[in-house]
Amino acid sequence: MKKYTNTGNKDTRSGFGAGLTELGQTNENVVALCADLIGSLKMDDFKKNHPERFFQMGIAEANMIGMAAGMTIGGKIPFTGTFANFSTGRVYDQIRQSVAYSDKNVKICASHAGLTLGEDGATHQILEDIGLMKMLPGMTVINTCDYNQTKAATIAIAEHHGPVYLRFGRPSVPNFTPENGEFKIGKAVLLNEGTDVTIIATGHLVWEALVAAEALEAKGISAEVINIHTIKPLDEEAILKSVAKTGCVVTAEEHNILGGLGESVARTLALNTPAPQEFVAVNDSFGESGTPAQLMDKYKLNNQAIVEAAEKVIKRK
Repeated sequence: MKKYTNTGNKDTRSGFGAGLTELGQTNENVVALCADLIGSLKMDDFKKNHPERFFQMGIAEANMIGMAAGMTIGGKIPFTGTFANFSTGRVYDQIRQSVAYSDKNVKICASHAGLTLGEDGATHQILEDIGLMKMLPGMTVINTCDYNQTKAATIAIAEHHGPVYLRFGRPSVPNFTPENGEFKIGKAVLLNEGTDVTIIATGHLVWEALVAAEALEAKGISAEVINIHTIKPLDEEAILKSVAKTGCVVTAEEHNILGGLGESVARTLALNTPAPQEFVAVNDSFGESGTPAQLMDKYKLNNQAIVEAAEKVIKRK
């Protein structure tokens, strides 16, 4: 199988900050709004270089979404920044009514998603945000896997007209995708070809899927690994092509098993070519306080869990 190299652990939120900084230099219509979390969202450089295009909203997320929607009327491309919990659950009504329903060109950028928020605990570890956002008509939903891909996605969504939810995280994770690589919204990335099982992963679980594929290879199992960075619109063609070859699939995500990537894949298979599927996800529960590593292990969001799911689903073929 193809080997991927971790060029050094980096946090995906810094990839967002780097992409936003570049957009500030190349697109004068890009504006940034932040709900009192400039440092956490890595928006410092944009604020420093373009103070006239940066708006500190304070702890007033609903107001931030409303103002962002209004700014699009004048041709601006607003990027809002706060934690994923506050970017979605706290302001769902404003997103639905003022952004999605009106097809406003707002980029909702959300850090500290999932269990890997860590020690802040269950109240901040949103695990249902992908489901909330993908259900909104016209909303594009993106969940990136590393620093490089997050930077590329941030730049790409500025050129996409329509509302976008961009989800990334807090901790440093392996950075393994190409620097300055092309990011195509709605197009899956085939990372490794295989014949026995398809592993479809998103976000922080993509690297774990690659590690799992190596472990499976050592056991004589050939795993195909697909990085689904865009959960909506879903690259159904790539999924169906792979599963037609392997005959079974494992989905892996740092999200509730209900409403996430796994359910989108299951729907695609059910409507086209049904196949056995196993889910690596949080099993309908809230998180808890702990380090990211402790939580990912406890809730079985790691390469070992993917290996076990792959071995199980192969037996179901």
